[in-house]
Amino acid sequence: MKKLKLEELGRITIDQFKESEKIPVCILLDNVRSLHNVGSAFRTADAFRIEKIYLTGITGTPPHREIHKTALGATESVAWEYAEHPEEIVNMLKGKGYEITIVEQTTQSKQLQNFSPDKNKNYCLVFGNEVDGVSNGVVALADEAIEIPQAGTKHSLNVSVCLGIVVWEIFRKFSTSR
Repeated sequence: MKKLKLEELGRITIDQFKESEKIPVCILLDNVRSLHNVGSAFRTADAFRIEKIYLTGITGTPPHREIHKTALGATESVAWEYAEHPEEIVNMLKGKGYEITIVEQTTQSKQLQNFSPDKNKNYCLVFGNEVDGVSNGVVALADEAIEIPQAGTKHSLNVSVCLGIVVWEIFRKFSTSR
């Protein structure tokens, strides 16, 4: 066994990424305050070919050196858009037929492992503020809620960790359902 060098990984170019087929999923960051979490969202979105990231409210936007630290160039490959109010984006996506899936602990949350995305639908995964979670306005507009089961004493994960787990699981399920 040996570690692979970057040139041995066979990665696609930014232009090839932009033209490539994406999974039918976008991400909405609802007032995420940490620029490192924003950068990590871009990097994860690139890794799993997410359609687009929507940045809302106080969420920082590229170009910013703190976002770049964790995004490592993914702000160039992943499409993104900013809107002040997350509800605007949610309503626009609902109008286009997207299922709005919040990642939040609610009275109706499904455990992530029990969530089965329909390969014929488009999804918007909403991740909320590090302290307050998904805003109440977006919760009221959501079609469904999913959460990551946790067995420890804490009841939450860092936004970037949560996003990575959820996006991987959704990517995996779309990849095996085709």
